[in-house]
Amino acid sequence: MTETESSYDYEVSRRKFLSGLIGAVAAAVAAAVAVPAIAYVTSPGVKLQNSAEWMTLGPASSLVQGQPMGYPYSRTVKDGWTESTQSGVAYAVTFNGQTVTVYSNLCTHLSCRVTWHPDQYQYICPCHDGRFAVNGVVLSGPPPRPLYEFPSRIENGQIQILVEA
Repeated sequence: MTETESSYDYEVSRRKFLSGLIGAVAAAVAAAVAVPAIAYVTSPGVKLQNSAEWMTLGPASSLVQGQPMGYPYSRTVKDGWTESTQSGVAYAVTFNGQTVTVYSNLCTHLSCRVTWHPDQYQYICPCHDGRFAVNGVVLSGPPPRPLYEFPSRIENGQIQILVEA
């Protein structure tokens, strides 16, 4: 085998070279368009969009010792591509006039909305007659746990709760 024969076997024609070059450029352009498009379409589903936030309920001075007061709250929640409103009532109560405890109004049985009944001095769930004491402890009915207690604080005289994502 001569030197010219071996170099001839590896020689690429101009047509093959240009075809390969055009194919490589087309693949680069397709990737440059596809990667951002895929990221745009999938990003709402994988991005952490909600976080815990402190919400102000109202003035701590309006509380009467031993008597829960309901404060409505709501916030917008993003879940992937959908947006919804999370709302409820938080019941704030003080037993010593210094600290405030805040309970959710969702029954721990099936998440029905409990309401405070001052005449019976209990929270009552209308769905299955679950009953809770003023401190959220289960008195009777099917609820398996006490009412959820929000992390709470008093800032500048205002009651605030930490609402999880």
